[in-house]
Amino acid sequence: MLLEVIATTVSDAVIAEKNGADRIELITGIREGGLTPSLGLIEGVREAVNLPVRVMVRPHARSFRYDEPDAQTMLRDIRHIAAIGGLSLVMGMLRPDRTVDEELLKRLLQAADGMEVTFHRAFDEAENQLAALEILSRYPQITDILTSGGRNTAPEGKGQIALLEQLSSVSSVSILAGSGLTADGLSEFITQTGVSRVHFGSAVREDGDPLKPVDPVRVQSVRRILNSLKGDRPI
Repeated sequence: MLLEVIATTVSDAVIAEKNGADRIELITGIREGGLTPSLGLIEGVREAVNLPVRVMVRPHARSFRYDEPDAQTMLRDIRHIAAIGGLSLVMGMLRPDRTVDEELLKRLLQAADGMEVTFHRAFDEAENQLAALEILSRYPQITDILTSGGRNTAPEGKGQIALLEQLSSVSSVSILAGSGLTADGLSEFITQTGVSRVHFGSAVREDGDPLKPVDPVRVQSVRRILNSLKGDRPI
């Protein structure tokens, strides 16, 4: 079972690594759903941990629709992140009709030059998630889709997540369930959906507060639950 933990500081990443995380999603602007972090932070985290690190590429929180100046910003950010080395990316983009903006996706993947990619919760605003999954499955660089099943929280969207997990099992993309997951009910959620990858943010922070540091005890608790589940599939 893969446990991805959001980090907004170097200390967050270090605590997550020491207490059972398998991967870091590095962002700033956690209350806004995640924005591109500074180069200094990216470099600091890459130097501080050995875990895989996926860096958010999102220039603003207005929407998941991007004009050409936005696209140029994203391309520049990706080139800078690629130059640091040893990193992966998190991104997502939609057209005004809420279909995947495949033209921009192709441009960004080309700039990513082989880096693995998580398509983030822009997926949850897609008009048709099954059609979006089919499009994203065409691109081997996209290894994960972060989703709450189109609902506010993953537990609310567990039925859709179960369907997406089933459909993605024949492709190179994996479903990364996230938003609203907590240690309470996690075992049942995984049993009901069949997912093997989960994403945690506020629930593994002190007092469940998104603006507080990652809490080692909370990360350990989630890790123990994941380790206790039988029939784990490979990461």
